[in-house]
Amino acid sequence: MSVPPASAAPPPSEGTSAPAGAAGGGTRPSGGAADVSGALGPPGASGPPGPADSSGSTDPTGPTDPPDPTDPAEAAARASRSLQGLSTELTARVPQLLEAMRSVGAGLELHTTLNRICETAAKLTNARYAAIGVVAEDGEGLADFVSFGIDEATAERIGHLPDGHRGLLGALIHQPETLCLADLSTDPRSCGFPAHHPPMRTFLGVPIRVQGEIFGNLYLTEKRTGADPGEAAEFNDYDMHMVRVLATEAGIAIGNARLYEAAKQRERWIDGSVAVTTALLSGSDAEDALAVVAEQARHLADSAAGIVLLPDDEGGMEIVAVSSDEPNGALGVTVPPESRIIADLLDGQAVFIDDAATDPRIMTDLARGYGPVMMLPLQSDGRVLGTLVTPRARGGRPFTEVERTLATQFASQAALALMMAEAQRDRERLAVYEDRDRIARDLHDLVIQRLFATGMMLESAQRRSVVPEVVKGVGKAVDELDVTIQEIRTAIFALQQGPAEAPSGLRTRVLREINMAAVPLGFKPSHRFLGPVDTVVGEHTGKNLIAALREALSNAFRHAGADRIDVVVDATHVLPDGRQGVRLTVADNGVGITEGGRRSGLRNLKRRAESLGGSSWYGPGIGEDGGGTTVVWQAPH
Repeated sequence: MSVPPASAAPPPSEGTSAPAGAAGGGTRPSGGAADVSGALGPPGASGPPGPADSSGSTDPTGPTDPPDPTDPAEAAARASRSLQGLSTELTARVPQLLEAMRSVGAGLELHTTLNRICETAAKLTNARYAAIGVVAEDGEGLADFVSFGIDEATAERIGHLPDGHRGLLGALIHQPETLCLADLSTDPRSCGFPAHHPPMRTFLGVPIRVQGEIFGNLYLTEKRTGADPGEAAEFNDYDMHMVRVLATEAGIAIGNARLYEAAKQRERWIDGSVAVTTALLSGSDAEDALAVVAEQARHLADSAAGIVLLPDDEGGMEIVAVSSDEPNGALGVTVPPESRIIADLLDGQAVFIDDAATDPRIMTDLARGYGPVMMLPLQSDGRVLGTLVTPRARGGRPFTEVERTLATQFASQAALALMMAEAQRDRERLAVYEDRDRIARDLHDLVIQRLFATGMMLESAQRRSVVPEVVKGVGKAVDELDVTIQEIRTAIFALQQGPAEAPSGLRTRVLREINMAAVPLGFKPSHRFLGPVDTVVGEHTGKNLIAALREALSNAFRHAGADRIDVVVDATHVLPDGRQGVRLTVADNGVGITEGGRRSGLRNLKRRAESLGGSSWYGPGIGEDGGGTTVVWQAPH
C-alpha cells in the first residue's frame, strides 16, 4: 500500500492532519509539547478560541485582552484543547511520542544520535527493524547506513551495506516522500535482498530534513502487534503521522549534532595549526619542519599518509617529507612537470580526487594504492612553497566539503608558518653573521695590531741584546707571534664565510616534540635526559628516535586519555648484546591498550627499532595499579 506524500492530509474521519513543519529543521521552538499536539490535533483546534468564562461560554460583554502565550496555564489549556477530537488510539500514543522526542534529542554525538533515532522509531511503531540512510553530498547514493534490529553476526554474513544506487532506497533518495507498503516485494522498484538478509515485508519510509534540506531517510520494517510480538501487522496512518513528527524532531537533533561535530572538528584543526606553528617557530630546521606538517595533516585528515612535495629544478615536484604507518618508499619520488595536476598546484589551485587508483591525471604508480586524495598548495602571499597531500586508503570515505575547507585553511596556515619560520631563521643567521663580522673586526683591528706591535718591540730588543741565549729566545717568541697572527687571520677568514647550518641537537628536538604535543594534550609531558644525549647518539639513530617519540605521544593523545606522561631519554643504556645504546621511554596513566585495539603504531615502532638493530615493546603504565601504558624503544648509538 502506497500512501500520499507527507504533505497530504488524512481523511476527515481520522480527525488528524499532517504534522506541522514535517519538512523543517533547525532549533526546536519553545512549547514543544503544545506544538506536537497541535500538529496531531484536528483542524479546528489550531487557533485560540474567543474570550470565554469558566464554563466555556463566550463572554457577552465583548473582547478582552488576548491571553499571554507564555503563561504556563494558557499553554496547558491550549494543549488540552488541541488534543480534543483526536482518536482514542492516537491520544493514548501522544505521551509515548513525547518521550520518544525527548530521547531523540538527548545527545550531541552524530553517530550515537542516529543509532538512538533508529531504536526510538522502532519502539514507537513496534517495528522489528529500523535504519537511517544518510544521503551523500552529491545526492547520489548513501554516504552512511545505520541500522537497528540486525545483530552483528547477521550483519557480517550480509556483507557490505546498501549504497542507495537502486531499489526502494534509491527511489526514496530521488523522491523523498513518505512511503508505506503492506508488502515491499510487490513494489516494482524493489530489487530484493542479498543473501543471509532477514525477510522483510511491511515497510514505512519517511524523509529526514535538516534545516530544509534532505539529510536522509528513516526506514521501518516488520511491524508487530502489541499483543503478540511474533505476529506481523501493517503500518497504519497513526504510525505514519507519529514517525513524521519523530522525523521532524530527528532533523533538529541531527542538525544540532552536526553543528557540534563541526565545532569539534574545527577545534581539532585549529589545535593542529597551533601545534604546527609552535613547532616551526621553535627553531627546527627545514626538514624537521616539513615532517611536522606532514604528520599533523595525516592525523587531522584521518588519512593513510601525510606527504609534502617541493618544486624541483625540472619544473616538477619532489616528495621531501612523508608520514605514514606503513613504509612506502615515497621519499624522493618526483612528479614530472607534464602532469596536469602539477600545473594546477603550482598555479595555487587545490586538487581533490575521488579515487587516485582510477584517475587519469595520476602519473605515478605510488598514488595507485590510494582512494580519495586532497592535494593542497602551500601558498602564502601569492607564493607557492610546495604541496600538502593527504590520501586515504582505497575504498575509504570521501572527504566532505567541511574537511576540504578545513584542510585548505590548515595548508594556508602551515604555509604562513613555514614562511615565518624561514624568515626567523634568516634573521637568526643574519644576527650570527653580524656577530661574526664584529668579532672578525675586533680580532683584526685590536688583537692582531697589538700582537704585531708586540712582535716589533721584541725584534727591537733582540737587536740590542748581546747575550746569545736572549737573542735566540726572543727570536723564537717573535716566530710564535707570527704563527699566532696567521692563525687568527685564518679564523677571521672562516668567520666571514657562510657556514652550513648545523643540525639541531637531539635534546633540542626532543624538547620540541614535547612542546608540540602539549597543545593537543592540554598539559606538558615531563622529561628527563640521562648521559650526553647530544654527543653520543648518531644522527640516523636520533632521527628515528624523534619519529618514535612523535608516534608514542600521538598514540597517547588519540587513545590513552591520560593526564600525565613521562618521557625519559637514556644515552647510557647498554643493550642486551653489550653494545652502547639509547633508550626512549614514554609512560602514561591512561586507559591502557584495549584487547583487539589497533596496534599499527606499535608495530611501526618495533620495525623502526629492529631496522637499527634495536627493539621496542610496551607494558604497564604509571597509573594506579599499573594503569596506562609504557612504551620502550631502544637502538644502538
